[in-house]
Order: sequence, then C-alpha cells, then structure tokens
Amino acid sequence: MNRTLQRALVGNGLATAATVTLVVVVALAIVAPELSPWDFEDVDWDSIDTPPSGAHWFGTDGIGRDLFTRTFEGARISLAIALAATSISMLIGIPFGATAGYLGGSVDQAMMRFVDMLYAIPFIFLVILLVVVFGRNIILLFAALGAVSWLDLARIVRGQTLSTKQEAFIDAARMQGLSQFQVIGRHIVPNVAGPAIVYGTLTIPGVILAESFISFLGLGVQEPSTSWGVLVADGAAAIHSSPWQLAFPAAVLVVTLLSFNILGDRLRDAFAPGTSVL
Repeated sequence: MNRTLQRALVGNGLATAATVTLVVVVALAIVAPELSPWDFEDVDWDSIDTPPSGAHWFGTDGIGRDLFTRTFEGARISLAIALAATSISMLIGIPFGATAGYLGGSVDQAMMRFVDMLYAIPFIFLVILLVVVFGRNIILLFAALGAVSWLDLARIVRGQTLSTKQEAFIDAARMQGLSQFQVIGRHIVPNVAGPAIVYGTLTIPGVILAESFISFLGLGVQEPSTSWGVLVADGAAAIHSSPWQLAFPAAVLVVTLLSFNILGDRLRDAFAPGTSVL
C-alpha cells in the first residue's frame, strides 16, 4: 500500500510536480497570513491599487489590501470548505451506496431513484434557496456542497458493493448469522472504503471550483472574509485597470485544481483501476 501510494504521488515528474505544488500551496495557506506583515484586512493607504512590489508581492487591491496575504487567506477558506464538503460526501455516500448495493431489489431501485431525483435539482437553485431561507452563512455553503457532492460517490460505492457482495467471505459472514446491516458495517463498508476514499479525492477540486463559482456570484463567502472565488470576482471587475488583481489569485486557483486532478487520477489508477460508477 505504501509503495503504491508513493508511486501514485511521486511516480513520475508530473505527479511529483503536482504533489510539491499542493504541499507548497497548503503550507502557504497555513503560514503566509501569519508571517506576512500585512493582515488580510489591513489597508496600506500609501499603496492603493498598486502593482506587485517589494512591499506587496502580489500588489494591492482597490482599497489597499495586500493581495498576497488575501490570496492565501482565501486558500484557507476554499480548502477548508472543500475538505469539509468532501468529508460530508464520504460520510453520506459510502454507507448509502453500500446499503443500496447490498440490499438490492426494490430497496436499491428506490434509493438510486432518490439519487437521480437529487441529480435533477440544479445545484445553483439549491444554493439560492438556502440563502433565501437562512441568509448568507458559510456553514450553509458546507451544507449545500456536501448535500450534492455525495451523489457520485454513492453510485461508485454501489457499483463496488455489487461486486464485493459476491465474494466468499460475505457468504461466510451470512452463515455466521450476521444481520444484513452487520454485514454491511463489518465487511462491505471496510472493503469498499479504500476505492471510495480515492475517488473522494477527485471531488476536492470540484468542490473548490463550485465554492469559487458561488462566491463569484456573491452567494458564498462574504467580506471581510475572502476566498478564491471572491478574489477572482474582484479581480475580474478590475481586469482592465489592475490585471494583477485577477492574475495571481486565478493562477493559484488553477494550479491547485490541476494538481488535485492529476493526483486524484493517479490515486484512482493505482488503487481502483476497475471501479464502476453504474
């Protein structure tokens, strides 16, 4: 397992570059806002809307805030939301898919039709509905993203379960008198959790992108907090006069998404090459 993981993360030049990139981004998200002389809310009245310089490596925004600090403060928020939503998707998707696949029959059909029904609800409509009912709250962003990101994972786990439940050790567990839910909890879930977690890593970039899109529309993270979506939205508004306000946050976002996708694909190929999503 350790050798397989090592090959997936640093098995070739592209994987190594992606791994190093993510380590650097996460490290900067943790330490940069603390080590910088500028807080993400501080205003430098002598450097309002200025390009990159020795004092402000990424320049400043339209009200004089340090863009380097705000970019990696935004990374904290975006990555935290992505990890939280991905964790929620695993907590829901793995047991849901395992139960549907193992029980089969009408239960399986009913559970998967429920998944299909949720697929039919536009994601942005769900976000708008939550904002209208409960107001703008970052906790709602966790809930909205987690509420839809488990759907793909449930289908993947169901496909794995349909194969796993035919194994001899499942028959042995039944012969020992275990109930259906005991078999699911003790034998099915542990055996499908590995591939499911690997595929879960592929949801992280999707959640980051979704959060950025929501915040870009003004429905997500609100001032004075920031995220990559907020920064991209602000930068897009000032692209003609101050292109650095868009260039740096967007570049960090794109590089992070690309790195997650590369490593997610590598992990999937290493640990779950034949997983079905049907």
